[in-house]
Amino acid sequence: MDGAPPALTPPRGIWYFLPVLKIFPLLLALCAVPPAFAQAPAEAPASTGPFLTASGRDTSSARASVATFRGVHFTGWAAGSTKARRRFVTDMKGAGFNAVVIALKDYDGHMFVRDVPLAVKTGAFTNAIADLPLAVKDFKDAGIYTIARIAIFKDDHLARARPDLAVHFPDGRIWTNDKGTAWVDPYKKEVWEYAIDIASRAAAAGFDEIQFDYIRFPSDGKTRQCRYSHTKHSPAAAAAALREFLTVAVARLKPLGVKISVDTFGLTTSVGDGMGIGQTFEQMADLVDYISPMMYPSHYAHGEYGLRNPNRAPYETIHHGIKDALGRLGSRPGALRPYLQDFSMGVRYTPAHVRSQILAAEELGVRGWILWNAQNHYSWSAISAGPVIKLPPEAPKPVKKPKANQAPKGSPKEIKQEKQ
Repeated sequence: MDGAPPALTPPRGIWYFLPVLKIFPLLLALCAVPPAFAQAPAEAPASTGPFLTASGRDTSSARASVATFRGVHFTGWAAGSTKARRRFVTDMKGAGFNAVVIALKDYDGHMFVRDVPLAVKTGAFTNAIADLPLAVKDFKDAGIYTIARIAIFKDDHLARARPDLAVHFPDGRIWTNDKGTAWVDPYKKEVWEYAIDIASRAAAAGFDEIQFDYIRFPSDGKTRQCRYSHTKHSPAAAAAALREFLTVAVARLKPLGVKISVDTFGLTTSVGDGMGIGQTFEQMADLVDYISPMMYPSHYAHGEYGLRNPNRAPYETIHHGIKDALGRLGSRPGALRPYLQDFSMGVRYTPAHVRSQILAAEELGVRGWILWNAQNHYSWSAISAGPVIKLPPEAPKPVKKPKANQAPKGSPKEIKQEKQ
């Protein structure tokens, strides 16, 4: 709002991710359209042979997954198709997966849950899942744990339909990022109530868990010009607001018999200052049952964790991030349930790349993970070992953890597939 102090510049970690965020919405937008219209991302060619980690370790003969929670994300549009849903269940069960995350609301603001008053008033409801309880039942009847994913503060539709709830430029215009997407104000209690209302109805439909996504402040674009209803906005105030929302949401939703989880940027496992977007990893984790950092190797900057190209070193990237996360979680290692990359961006990812990430997490004791693919095209064989590709080993570089408030060197890179 006019007169509010400028939003503080996010520290080093977030700037590393910014360029990737500029193309992130294109990938995430695939979640909001029927799979038939989705197009495969460009991929770089790969050679054949056993899979090697960046340090030269061969993981092709590694043991099969030992995780007790093996999840995949499923778009709302696909979940609304009985044929697609039941085929997906068959694929999941055949491959040994036992949990599904269904998108009920994405960052464009359109949602698939009926009779939510604010959604009705603003026209946000889309009838993609005609019978939500039946869709949930199909998965649960097959013994699959069900999670409802709800994007919160990145909501272009609500921000434009209700400008009073939006983040603004200093001159009063609705603030938008570099791609023209608007956000709602994370300090606004009416936005909190909207998310909780959707979650309550998802619980009534039979979901086992509610997962909040985009539970953060804006990161890309001219964030210095963001104006919020809270005139003393700061990184500390942002983090406090997100924790307060979670406290309210947990108190309201727990009596309904559901578990609560949150998604965060992948680098929050290694950066302890909230990254300028309010996501303080361990403090958020303390309030919920599970926390899911989106640890896609393609979204880490060159040089992160001492790796020349984290995208070509999925095992090492995940290993570094998971190790840091477990250190922050202390006595609650079971709360960690990372999202792993099962899509290609810059490097062609095969089942071996996916398996390498799973192996890195499980070797550190992680027993739950979720795969992400915006088109619902999963590497079902990834939970079993198998030779697929060979990557040229790169010489290891000294590991240097990111420091807060330090400007990045070279060309930065950013994180999401929505995923936050």
